[in-house]
Order: sequence, then structure tokens, then C-alpha cells
Amino acid sequence: MDSSIDIHKKSSARVEAWRGMRATLPVMLGIIPFALVLGAQATQKGLSIVEVPLMTGMNFGGGSKFAAIKLWTSPPHILLIVAMSFLINSRHILMGAAFAPYLRHLSKRQALPALFFMCDESWAMALSDARQETSGTVSFPYYLGAAITLYLTWVVFTATGAILGPTLGNVEHYGFDMAFNAVFLVLLRGMWRGFRGCRPWLVSLVVAALTSLLIPGAWYVATGATSGLIAAVFWREAI
Repeated sequence: MDSSIDIHKKSSARVEAWRGMRATLPVMLGIIPFALVLGAQATQKGLSIVEVPLMTGMNFGGGSKFAAIKLWTSPPHILLIVAMSFLINSRHILMGAAFAPYLRHLSKRQALPALFFMCDESWAMALSDARQETSGTVSFPYYLGAAITLYLTWVVFTATGAILGPTLGNVEHYGFDMAFNAVFLVLLRGMWRGFRGCRPWLVSLVVAALTSLLIPGAWYVATGATSGLIAAVFWREAI
């Protein structure tokens, strides 16, 4: 009896992991061009073909790496790059807080390593899927299938961009960088829960846009995230 239950669990986990992998296919249309652009830009700043996948694999956050590449000099200003990377990746603190209630069925030994693979896309996909489940929790195999697939795709194609960069030249001329924005808008559409629920998004958007116009640097990330969180708390209390 126990062996049949174990077999059923393993089979179910494989099905869920495969479902997560399949769900990433449309998202890859944005991930792959974005990764190629980053890899090409990194080699133009002097990083080697080995250093590029090491960088993208150890810090799984596209926005912070683009900022790091733009700030890269010889020798690099390490403290500045670290500070800007932390500032841009600070959104993951809020994302993790929003994700935590859906991971309550997992042990810390499962949840903490899995969060290393969390990115904007896997977070949005898993959160949207969890809200559709009657259990109100994230399917762990589904999340791992999606997150690890996106992670490997990101590392492989940033390395590919580094290899092809000298041949392609400035790949931004091909419009590749717009694909990621298009996919991200599709992810937001999947999380749409009516106008009342999107008011914090609009506050975050307006504050981030104004900050970007008025203050140089990546401060718009912190102000946009903070204002959106405050707006979410305010409207939740007001309801």
C-alpha cells in the first residue's frame, strides 16, 4: 500500500513539474531575447564567456545585472554595483512577503532553497496558479518546474549572447529588449483582479515614473515598490 502511494505521489509530482515547464514556453519568448541582449552587452564591457554565465547564475535578477553592466568599468566600482544591485533586487523582499502565505505547507528546507530560483516570471506564474487552486497553496513541483526551467534558460542564453555578441554587434537595434516588456505585461494581465485590486499597481507606476524623471539612478525601483506597498496596506485597511 505504501509503495503504491509513493508511486502515485512521484507520478503526480512529475505531471505537475511538466505542467510548470510547459507553462514557461510563452514566457521564454521574452526571456531569450532579453538574455541575448545582456550576454552581448556584458562581453562588450570586457567580461569573458565564462564570467557571463557565472554572473547570471549566481544573481538570478535581470534588472540588477543590466544595471551592473551599465556601471561596469575597469577596474569596476564594486561597492556602487553592489548597492545598486541590492536596491533593484529589493523588490524580491516584497515579492517574498506576498508569496509566503502560499508556501506555508512547505518546510524551510524546501522553501528557502526554492526561493533562490524565484524571479518575476516564476513568482507571477506560481502566484496566479495558487490563486486558482482550491487549497490556496503553491504546487511545489509546478513551481520548481517553471522556476528551474526559466533559470537554466536564462543562464544558457546569456552565455549564448556572450558568444554571439561580437558577431551580432549592438543587438538592441533588433528590438530584442522589447520582448521582455511585452511578456511582463501578459503576466500582469493574468494577475488582474479588477480595478480595486490594481490601485496599488497604479500608485507604484506613477511614483516610479516620476522618480525616474526627477532623480537619476535606480531610485525609482525603491520608491515604486515602497509606495505600492503603502498603498496596498492603506486600501486594505480602508475596506
